[in-house]
Amino acid sequence: MGAINGKEFIERMNRLNKEIWLDGERLEGDISEHPAFRGLIQSKASLYDLQFDSTLKEKLTFLSPETGEGIGLSYLQPLTKEDLKRRREMIEIWARHTNGLMGRSPDYMNSVVMAFASSALFLKGSENCFPENIISLYERAKNQDLSFTHTFITPQVNRSQIYFETSKEPIAAKIVEKNENGIIIKGARLLATQGGLTDEVLVYSAGGVMNETDAYAFSIPSDTEGLKFICRESFVGGKSSFDYPLSSRYEEMDTILVFDHVLVPWERVFFYENVGAANDFMLKSSFHNHAYHQAITRQTVKTEFLLGLAETLADTINVYGYQHIQEKLSEIIIGLETMKALLLKSEEEAALDECGYMRPSLIPLKVASNVFPKIYPRFSEIIQLIGASGMITLPTEKDFASPLKKDLDIYLKGSSKHAEDRVKLFRLAWDLTMSSFGTRQTQYERYFFGDPVRLSSGLYQTYPKEEYCKRIKDMLDLKE
Repeated sequence: MGAINGKEFIERMNRLNKEIWLDGERLEGDISEHPAFRGLIQSKASLYDLQFDSTLKEKLTFLSPETGEGIGLSYLQPLTKEDLKRRREMIEIWARHTNGLMGRSPDYMNSVVMAFASSALFLKGSENCFPENIISLYERAKNQDLSFTHTFITPQVNRSQIYFETSKEPIAAKIVEKNENGIIIKGARLLATQGGLTDEVLVYSAGGVMNETDAYAFSIPSDTEGLKFICRESFVGGKSSFDYPLSSRYEEMDTILVFDHVLVPWERVFFYENVGAANDFMLKSSFHNHAYHQAITRQTVKTEFLLGLAETLADTINVYGYQHIQEKLSEIIIGLETMKALLLKSEEEAALDECGYMRPSLIPLKVASNVFPKIYPRFSEIIQLIGASGMITLPTEKDFASPLKKDLDIYLKGSSKHAEDRVKLFRLAWDLTMSSFGTRQTQYERYFFGDPVRLSSGLYQTYPKEEYCKRIKDMLDLKE
C-alpha cells in the first residue's frame, strides 16, 4: 500500500474502536468529528495529502526497493549524508505546513521506529529480546504508513531521586503475568500526546529501570482490549479559525494510558524482563540522533514562525523603529540562526554507525535541545511585550459580523492594516502565547526532551572536553 492520503488516515482513525475518555465520558462515534479532535485530525490529514502533491511527492516519499510503491520519507533509513539532508527537507516541508506547532506530527514517531529498526542488531542474542519484532514493526509501519504515539514516562507519584513503588496494585505499568500468548501489562503510563489519535502505541521502559517487571518494550494497536486513554481538558478554544487560529487546528491532546491487564502478543514484544536492554538499548541505538534531528528541525521552523509573527506585529503597530524592539527581534534572529547552524553541523559531522546507517552527530543536537527550552519562553514573552495591551482588547469574529463593525473599523485599525486584519494578527499572537493552548506550547517545549537540568547534565557528561583540558596541562606543564 505504501504512503496514504488524508482521507485514508481519517477513515482508519474512525474505524479503530479505541477507548477514549474526555471530561468523564467515554467517546462514541467518529473521532474525526469530535470538537476536541476535529481540527487536529484534519491538520494531520492535510500532511498525508501533501505526499500526493505532484510538486512535493519526490521530496516527501521514496520508492520501496521491494514493492516499488511510494513510502513516506520519514521512514527512510539513511545511508549517506545526502539521505540525512533529504530527511531534513521532508521534515521542514511538513513542519512549515503546521508552522512547527504540531510536536507529534507523524514524522516524529516514524523516525523513532526507523531508528529502532536500524539498531535492532544491538539486541541480537540478548535474553528475552526479539529484534526481529522491531524490524517487523518497521516493515509494517512503512508499508501501511502507520501513525504512532508513545509513552516513556511513569506516573509522578514521587519525584525523589530514588523511589520504590510499594503499593499492592501496580501504579506504574508493569508485567504482572506471562503466558503462551504474550505478556500481561497492568498499571498506567504518561504522557501520550495524541493518545487515541494514532494507529498504534509504542511503549518503552527507558532509563533508570531496576526491576524486571518494569523492563519491557512493545507496540500495540490503539484499540487493544484493556487499553484506555484518559484525556486532559481540551484546549480547543472554539471552531472559529478567526478567534482561535492555532488551537482550532493544532491542539494535540495529551493522555494518560491505563493498561487493565492488557495482553501484548509475543510477536509485538521487543524485549521483556531484561533490565540491561531497558537501560542501554535506547542509548546504543540511533534513537536520540534521529528523534533530536526531527525535533530540532521542527523547532527551527517554529522559530521562523515566531520571528515572522513578531516582525509583523511590530510593523502593524509601527514600533519596529525603536531600538529596544529591534533588540528583542534580534534575540529571535540569533536564536533562529543558532538552531539552524547546530542542525547543519549535526549533518556535516554525521557518521556511519556499527549497523551501517548514517547518524547525525549527537553533540550539536544535544546543544540545540538545551538551547531551545530556554529561548522559546523568552520568544513568547517578546511577542507579549511587543503586543502589549493590544493582546487584551480582542473582539471576536461575531463582533465583526455585528453592528459593532463600524466602531471596530475605526478604533482598532493598525498603522498598516485595517481593523479586522489587525485583530486577526493579535488573536494569533494571543493564541500562541497567552491562551491555554499557547501556555501548553511553552511548557511542552520546556520539557520536550525531559528535565532541562538533566539535559544539561547529560550534555556535560558526554561532551568531549579532554582535548581542551590537555591544552591547559601542556601549556603549564602540569603533572598527571
